[in-house]
Amino acid sequence: MQRLLRRADWDVDGVRDDVRDYVAGQLGEPDGVLIADDTGFVKKGTRSAGVQRQYSGTAGRTENCQVGVFLAYASVHGHALIDRELYLPRSWADDPERCRTAGIPGEVEFATKPRQAQAMIARAIAAGVPFAWFTADETYGQAKWLQAWLEDQDVSYVMAIRCSDTLTMPEGERRADALIAAVPAQGWQRISAGAGAHGPREFDWARIAVRAGQKRGRGGLVRPRHLVDSRAGLAGPGRKKGISASDPGMIGYTLPEIRRLLISLVQACAPDPGSVWRWSRWRRRRQYQARLCHYRRRGYALT
Repeated sequence: MQRLLRRADWDVDGVRDDVRDYVAGQLGEPDGVLIADDTGFVKKGTRSAGVQRQYSGTAGRTENCQVGVFLAYASVHGHALIDRELYLPRSWADDPERCRTAGIPGEVEFATKPRQAQAMIARAIAAGVPFAWFTADETYGQAKWLQAWLEDQDVSYVMAIRCSDTLTMPEGERRADALIAAVPAQGWQRISAGAGAHGPREFDWARIAVRAGQKRGRGGLVRPRHLVDSRAGLAGPGRKKGISASDPGMIGYTLPEIRRLLISLVQACAPDPGSVWRWSRWRRRRQYQARLCHYRRRGYALT
């Protein structure tokens, strides 16, 4: 495998095209979906192409890593990757000697992740991959030029944006969070997103008509509202049950936490049970604060 990847003479992009065509042939459906996302590969050293300290979604923090942008295809028959691009940071693109040493072709230039996603979508369209929608997170949704390009290509899309992003309304530009806050209670509709690892994934949804590109007419701001557990003060995906009104500001007793308590209090017979409970409360309080900060950054509803 190392010989194939490093020394053998083979057409990398040709293999990519073969894989894409095979996936389209096996999984292709007119209502298929293209999904763009990037992921980080933690690395040590500075020689791997494109490596530097940058945010890694895999690690959830800034790490020394490479970042790849991927295009996946999904339909009722399954899902698979059909395209990829290595994200080359500007620090690399502006250093031809470093690129040459790492084996990066001289014609490769700096491109943002949305630009790389655009190139992959264009290749999928040119290859006749059947799909009805394109979707991606806010990294791509904030690129308004990408929205305009998709509309020019007659491609329907659903992309995440930040609550502080603005949208065009008849009265002018409005922030997304202000539009959501103005939705009346009867404007929300509960829809299931299917079964999840922790049970049914049900959300309240609202759609607000906004002005989109000139070619496609009007678009919409669609917002899922996460259901709020009446025992808790925090709404968001994957909230673990067990929070009670008598324990404000801390998460509930998760299975790992219960396991730790049983080991400490029953199996190890801790000499000071009070310290075990104090440590558990401190840990649950810190986890609640960390989750609260995470949801705020992601723009989820807080109560």
